[in-house]
Amino acid sequence: MSSLLKQTPTKKIMLFSGRAHPTLAEEVANLLEVEIVPTTAYDFANGEIYIRFDESVRGCDAFVIQSHNEPINDAIMEQLIMIDALKRASAKRITVILPFYGYARQDKKHLGREPISARLMADLFLTAGADRLMTVDLHTAQIQGFFDGPVDHLLAMPILTRHVKKKYGKRDLTVVSPDAGRIKVAESWANSLANAPLAFIHKTRDPRKPNESKANRVVGEVEGRTCILVDDLIDTGGTIVQAAEALMADGAEDVVIVATHAVFSGPAIDRLKNSTACEVIVTNTLPIGDEKRFDKLTVLSIAPLLAQATAAVFEDGSVTSLFKN
Repeated sequence: MSSLLKQTPTKKIMLFSGRAHPTLAEEVANLLEVEIVPTTAYDFANGEIYIRFDESVRGCDAFVIQSHNEPINDAIMEQLIMIDALKRASAKRITVILPFYGYARQDKKHLGREPISARLMADLFLTAGADRLMTVDLHTAQIQGFFDGPVDHLLAMPILTRHVKKKYGKRDLTVVSPDAGRIKVAESWANSLANAPLAFIHKTRDPRKPNESKANRVVGEVEGRTCILVDDLIDTGGTIVQAAEALMADGAEDVVIVATHAVFSGPAIDRLKNSTACEVIVTNTLPIGDEKRFDKLTVLSIAPLLAQATAAVFEDGSVTSLFKN
């Protein structure tokens, strides 16, 4: 009796995109030279989300990309439903690509009776059927431990530092952290920028008032230097703009604001546009429409990093090697 198996199964990559940031997904697909799987997606009258993939996904290595931008809860729920659909359609492995990880700022309890929402997010993705998470510049690295499975924590720093070196590399630079909690990230930046000196802003924040902080004083030498003010995200812009003003008041020659995630909520655009910073550099982990763009804004693409990491995961290669040198 002849065997029913006609050939040895081969790995098959399939890329899926939610509706939150299709431009980034298309860019990643083009770099990988694959097509985004056609998907039927719509909302019912009451806001419920419907998802169905228009092709068979059985046995595939699935990569589901979705940025958690506004309205953030819709974006998260849509991605969870996509993962569930893939699991029930017998996808072999499901990797969730989160250019921006929603609720990452709620990674610990500041006051009693608060949730740890970043952990809840990880539990939701695991329950939905995710085998692996891939994300960029988490608010705190400890969030990797919230997910019971592999997590690829990608760093946008090589993309950002390349631009900074090219434009400001011949100046006297100081790397500045907007608060003491980001010092380790600032140290990595300083090493990448020829061991530039470090400074940080001492600030106070009331945990009962979100998006509000007060820059008290600058710790470090910034006078006559170009300050590279680095953070993971800019939400309303209050913290980073206050920090830039404090640096200029202490005698800095110029301030360059650099952040991975451009959340840009509420008054952020006006604050940044009218700030003392000479340039604001971000990546496109989140969509930035024309209404959020201004003259001193520079947007760098994160797609090459996501594409390289996706290829490495699919080919069972090393993701860590992407950050060497």
